[in-house]
Amino acid sequence: MVDISSQLVRALLEAQFPHWASLPIVPVEPGGWDNRTFRLGDAMAVRMPSAECYAEQVEKEQRWLPWLASQLSVAVPASLAIGNPGAGYPWKWSVYRWIDGETVETASDVDRKQLASELARFLAELQSLDAAAAPAPGAHNFHRGGALSIYDEQTRSAIAALGAEIDAEHATEVWDEALATSWDRAPVWIHGDVAAGNLLLKDGRLNAVIDFGCCAVGDPACDLVAAWTIFDAGSAEIFRRSLPLDPATWQRARGWALWKALITLVDEVQAGAANAGRTRALIARILTQR
Repeated sequence: MVDISSQLVRALLEAQFPHWASLPIVPVEPGGWDNRTFRLGDAMAVRMPSAECYAEQVEKEQRWLPWLASQLSVAVPASLAIGNPGAGYPWKWSVYRWIDGETVETASDVDRKQLASELARFLAELQSLDAAAAPAPGAHNFHRGGALSIYDEQTRSAIAALGAEIDAEHATEVWDEALATSWDRAPVWIHGDVAAGNLLLKDGRLNAVIDFGCCAVGDPACDLVAAWTIFDAGSAEIFRRSLPLDPATWQRARGWALWKALITLVDEVQAGAANAGRTRALIARILTQR
């Protein structure tokens, strides 16, 4: 495990971008899982993959974010530089322009009905972009946008492992319903990780979407999990109505949300995590809210 610290960032900057090396370096909290982010001065952010399985995403973001930014009405990260391995750190890393705002995850007051409309508008814009020559789903983005069936064995194992922790029969039914559908249209752009920590608000409005490491083109179902993970029943309905997608795609979206919640709860139960109750509540919501 690589120790990614402010000291490491300083050493990399001194060797590769000495004109920025004297600026303050502050870890961004809460920290991300796939990447560690540090604020560099007032206007920049350093983003560093936390493991080899995320390292391939750096060059993909560098290649596609400028192209996406030119066509989206919501801000996305703007690259200022790409760093090379060094100082014991084995992967490439990025320097981005800092985007002001607070995440939906940390904001104290979020108008979720407004956010539902704004997020749906962003996803509709993203899905409308030319998908030619864009990256297909694969290991680089954990198969987001690909066939949900790739996680069939993992999901069924999680259901079995959780036993009485969840309604296993209902979970299996929902999972089977999701697997019975497929995306039969042309691939569309996906973000791949539409999570509360990746949506930035400013003055209460959606100001930016960050972390495009899982972007690709394919089935948009994985981007719809916010209907369960971010929105309540009322705002989820607005989110659904604002996107022109068929019921089968929403069934697969429910499957994507269930898969992630199940494997998360397995890890939390095994670790005795205090926040396992929150994940149980999320699974119950997924099972009861279509």
